[in-house]
Amino acid sequence: MRIYIGIDPRQPVAYNVLQWSITRRASKPVSIIPLVLFQLPIKRVGLTDFTFSRYLAPALCGYQGVSVFMDADMLVLDDIHKLKEFVKDDCAVSVRKSIHKFEWASLMVFNNSLCKKLTADYINDESNTPQNFEWADSINDIPQKFNYCVGYDEMTEPASIVHYTAGIPHFPETRHCEYAKEWWDEYESMIGNVSWLEMLGDSVHAEMVLNNINKRIDKWQSRTTQS
Repeated sequence: MRIYIGIDPRQPVAYNVLQWSITRRASKPVSIIPLVLFQLPIKRVGLTDFTFSRYLAPALCGYQGVSVFMDADMLVLDDIHKLKEFVKDDCAVSVRKSIHKFEWASLMVFNNSLCKKLTADYINDESNTPQNFEWADSINDIPQKFNYCVGYDEMTEPASIVHYTAGIPHFPETRHCEYAKEWWDEYESMIGNVSWLEMLGDSVHAEMVLNNINKRIDKWQSRTTQS
C-alpha cells in the first residue's frame, strides 16, 4: 500500500510521529511518501503546501492499485491496511462523509484506476476545485473511527485513526486535548533509543569509539594535572 502524507515544513514533527505510528502497526509492508511540493509536477498551493498536491496520489501510482492520502496531523492506532476494506469497485474514493466537506480530503482512500481525471494539469488549473470532488463519479463512506476529529466528535468507540485537526498536542494550546497521551507516547517511541553500549558495544566499531573516548579522558586528565 502506498501512503502519501501531506508534509508541512513548519511542523515536521507531525509527519514523523504519523509515519512511525503507521509503520510499527502495519501488518504488511507499506510505502510512505511525503508530498514535498518542489518534488512534484504541480505548483498550486492553498492554506498549506499540500492543499492540492494531495490529489496527485492516483497519478503518482500510475492510476493503478490503491493509494491513501493523509493529513500530517493524524495518528494511526490500528493496522493501516484495514483501510482497504473500504475500497469499492465502483467508487473512485472513500472518505468520511459525516464530517464537514472541507475535511473529507483529510483522509482519502483512492481506487486509483477510477481517478484518471486527477491529472497534474487538472489539479494545477485554478479554475478547478478538486476539493468539491466533482472528479469522483461515486464516493464511498468511511466510519468515524478511521478519521476521528479531536474536539469535534463524540467518542462511540476507540479511534483507529485520530485527527488533531485543531492542532497536534505538540502545541501548548492543544497539549491536553483528547488523545494527547497517545500522541505523546508515540512521540517518545519515535525518538527513543537504547544506549550506545547496547546498540554497538559488540560491533566492529566499538574499539574505535572506545579508543577515542580514552584519548579524550587522557587529554582531560593531563590538563587537570597541569593545572
